[in-house]
Amino acid sequence: MKGGKTIIRRTFSQERFEILIKKQKAGEATWRDLTELDEIVNRVPDIRLTILEEMEGQAPDNDLPKIPAPPTHPIQPKFFRKLKFFFRRLLRLQFSCPALA
Repeated sequence: MKGGKTIIRRTFSQERFEILIKKQKAGEATWRDLTELDEIVNRVPDIRLTILEEMEGQAPDNDLPKIPAPPTHPIQPKFFRKLKFFFRRLLRLQFSCPALA
């Protein structure tokens, strides 16, 4: 063998993990791909440890712009009370007068 290139030994799970991560980062991963990726991470302890170490080293991203919460309009309780009263009155009227039913 010329070139002195070292052979890197990888298992099928490691190869598949790299392929699925590339798909996920490119935004092309399907639900099946993500499920398979999750199974690999849960099944292979070496991969799980590397993922946990990467997650531990990452700091929260404070550079992201904060999206303000959409304005919420207070629900008028009077409206719901009036609606409830209307249906109660309607049902009482319907059951008390058989001729209207």
